[in-house]
Order: sequence, then C-alpha cells, then structure tokens
Amino acid sequence: MKRRDFLKYTAPAAILPTVINGFSIKAFAGSPMLNALAGAADNDHVLVMIQLTGGNDGLNMVIPLDIYSKYQAARTNIAIQEGKVLALDNYKKSGLHPAMKGIQELYNNGKVSIVQSVGYPTPNFSHFRATDIWLTGSNSDEVLTTGWGGRYLDTQYPGFPDGYPNDKAPDPLAIQIGSIVSPAFQGANASMGIAITSATDFYNLIDGVMDPVPNTKWGKELEYIRLIAKQTNSYEQSIKKAAGKVTSQGAYPANNYLAEQLKIVARLVAGGLKTKLYMVSTGGFDTHANQTEGGDTSKGGHANLLGGVSDAIKAFMDDLKGLHASRRVVGMTFSEFGRRIKSNFSMGTDHGAAAPMIIFGDYVNQGVLGNSPAIPDNSAVADNIPMQYDFRSIYASILEQWFCVEPTDLQKIMGKDYQRLPLVSGVACGTITSIPELNTDGKKLIINSPNPFTSYTTITYTTGSGNTMIQIFDTAGRLLSVPVNKVHSPGTYSFTFDGQQLPTGLYYARFQNGPIQQVRPMLKVN
Repeated sequence: MKRRDFLKYTAPAAILPTVINGFSIKAFAGSPMLNALAGAADNDHVLVMIQLTGGNDGLNMVIPLDIYSKYQAARTNIAIQEGKVLALDNYKKSGLHPAMKGIQELYNNGKVSIVQSVGYPTPNFSHFRATDIWLTGSNSDEVLTTGWGGRYLDTQYPGFPDGYPNDKAPDPLAIQIGSIVSPAFQGANASMGIAITSATDFYNLIDGVMDPVPNTKWGKELEYIRLIAKQTNSYEQSIKKAAGKVTSQGAYPANNYLAEQLKIVARLVAGGLKTKLYMVSTGGFDTHANQTEGGDTSKGGHANLLGGVSDAIKAFMDDLKGLHASRRVVGMTFSEFGRRIKSNFSMGTDHGAAAPMIIFGDYVNQGVLGNSPAIPDNSAVADNIPMQYDFRSIYASILEQWFCVEPTDLQKIMGKDYQRLPLVSGVACGTITSIPELNTDGKKLIINSPNPFTSYTTITYTTGSGNTMIQIFDTAGRLLSVPVNKVHSPGTYSFTFDGQQLPTGLYYARFQNGPIQQVRPMLKVN
C-alpha cells in the first residue's frame, strides 16, 4: 500500500493546518481508529504513540542478562558491558541500556511495562512496507486501504465529517506532531492539511499573530488564502483554548527533538483537550554502522538515540504529573522492525524482525512480559529474534483496557481475536488485568523430542483452557505452519511434526494459550 493512499483513506476529514513550536500538527478528526476509540467509552483517556523511525535495535535496548553469554557472543563488537546494564526492580533476567535512566526510574516506580519480542509472522524488512503494516494492522501478505480501525469508523460515524465538530465532540480526535504536511494527506475530496514551518507558529497561533505579507497583489492573495484556511479549520479555537490554559510547564531536555514534541502534547492534554491519540516521532534508528563506540559500547549513536527517548519520556511524565494530568495518559514506543541478532562488521546491525516495546503511564502494570529472546549458541548473520507477541495484541489490549472497547467490537476493529496482554490496570475500564505468571522460563510448556531431529520430531505441549495455537517459524521469522489452533481441555497433548522437506537449520515452535506464550528452538540436522 502506498503511504499517500494510506493517509488518504484513513484521514477523511480535515487535518489541522497549524504548528506548535515549529512542528506541523495534523488533526485526524475522522481517523478510523480514533472514532472507534471515541465511540467505545465516555472517558478522557489519551494514548501517545512514539514512533522510533528506522528500526530500533531492541536487543541493545533491553539486554538479556540471563543469557548474556549468548548475547555477547552474537555481537562481540557492540554488546553492552554487563556491569553497565541498568537493573530493573524485582526482575533479574533483563536490564536496560545504560542511557535509559529515565525509563529505569519510571519502571522502578511502577509505571512501565516492557513487552519482549513484538513482531508479526513473516516480517517485511522494507522501511516503507513495514511501516504500512504497523499502521494498518495488516498481515505481511495483505494490503489494507484503511487503518486498523477503519471498519469501526464505517459503522459508527457514517457521513463524517458532516456535522463535526459539534457540542459533544468539539475537539480533534487525534493529533500528529512532527511531520511535514504533504500531498500524502490528500483526502477523498479535498486536501487535508497545509504546511506551516515557522518555529514560532504555535505562539503566533495563541496570540493571533501572522507573519507579515508583502504589500503587493500576491501578498493580498496570500492573506486571503490564510483567512480561508483559518475559517475552514474548525479545530483551531479548541486547540488555542486548551493551550492557553497552561502557562507554565516542567523542565525538558534541551536540543531533544522528541522532548519538544512531547512538551506540546503535555500542554494540550493538561489544557483539557479531549483528543484521544497523539502521534510523535523521532528518527535515526537505522543503525547499520557505528552503532556504538569501539572503546565503550555503552556510548555512541544508538546510546544517544535511546538516551534522548528516555529523557524525553521521563520529562513528559514528570510534566504531566506536575500539571495533574498524568492519569489521563498511556504511552507506547514502536518501530517498524528490530535488528538482527548478530552484529555486522561495521559495528552496526541490519534489518531484523521482533523487538521490545515500552508501555508507560500511571495505570500501566509494571513488569516484563515474555522471556529473554531465544538466541542460538552460534548465531548466523541471517538469524532473527523470534516473535513472542504479535504487535496487534498490543493494539487490542490498549483498546480494550484503556479505551474500554467491548470484545465483540475488537474483533471487528482488528480483523480477528488477537491475544490480549495485561498492560493496563483494571481500574481504567473495570476489567481484570492483573499479571499472571507469564514469564515461563522454568515451566516447559512446549518441548520436542528428539532435538536435534532429522526428519520427524514429537512436539508435546501443556495447555490450560481456551484457545491454543502452535506456530512454526524459521530463523527469518517466516511462518511455516500452524499445526494447532483450537480450543483444548486443560492437559498435555502431543503430535508429530514432519520436517522432511525442510533444510537443515534452526526452527522455532511458538506456543500460545490466552496471555501465555513460550518459544521452543528446534534444530534439524542431517
């Protein structure tokens, strides 16, 4: 799917043509997902999505301490020194990159959940296509022309944008900060936005100041165009009103692109804007080379990126707390893909598959979901981190637990009934989201014998009630088969896996039962 078409079909209403602190802001008043959120429950909850553009190396962000020797052997030239990894309270299996002290503090204060190895079957390693997949919620082999909430919009808001905004919905339902408005935002019938690039435009908006126009015929034409744009921008006044309520904010790190964006979000949230979703972004994560410094792997380009993200999120949450608005917000980081297990000879990492996500907020359940990534004893250059959780499970969990979307509607929104994870406290929507024992290293829920095997191996799994699924992946993350996908009675079951036609090498059997998952490496030999 083309990016232009994606935004065309998922933003059918006006995009707010205004800038705050130099960032163009787009108000997706008719975004499919956001209208789904608004129709689901009458609450003031906000989701802030932070895109780490370029493909973040999650293995150097959340370092596996329980298998540190395998991690270090796979990337001897960029592995973070074990003694410098930041510890997490009451969790010894993993730690954070040394630059992420802000996230460490939030985690230790009970406001962060880390979800290990998030991805999807048969990943795509193109930046553009992978981004489309994450934004639409599609499978890797399908192209969707709507966002992952488009179906819900069709049933809940027919005829939009006629009649909007109104007394019940005076504010934009989503705002994106940090991207230049371009023809990619062309709607079905009209342009959805205009670009404003001055760094002072936000304050000019609040004060009603416009850059002067030349006293010429063309200057008068420009002045008229500005007037028409302002008249057609129905959401400008609500944003000005919200921003005007906040006259003082907390400290943010200087020269931090993400922090500047999050400062704007905090101001609008604290000012009472009822916008449901904010999208911000920061780039530079395509670290093929010079990811670390040779003398100290805890420093370098990737450290600067992670430190910037960590510092920005910490300042944002501190600011919201000071503004008495932190309880409105859940945030999450995501990137279009992770990086390979094995580092390259340029002190970098190449495009990979799964990576961890960070969920943060006052109502987020503290913890690390999933186990340390499965790393082979001898990693090859093509090896990828096997997926533990589908990224659409994160979306479904937040929709259900933070925006209170009913389970029956979730399947319509997401296209299928994805696994839900206990990310948000049950206080938010009255659901049970306490964390069961999901990290199951010591419990062999799925095994195979013989292992290694030549042609056949018997896979044995122990499951509880509800649906059980077993997927077989190769080291590139390609989904080879789904031998089990059905409801069982609790118990232990076995089946014979036929690997005759597979080339020799490492494979992964992924077990899923409700919120519980486990990955089993299986080695085929001659």
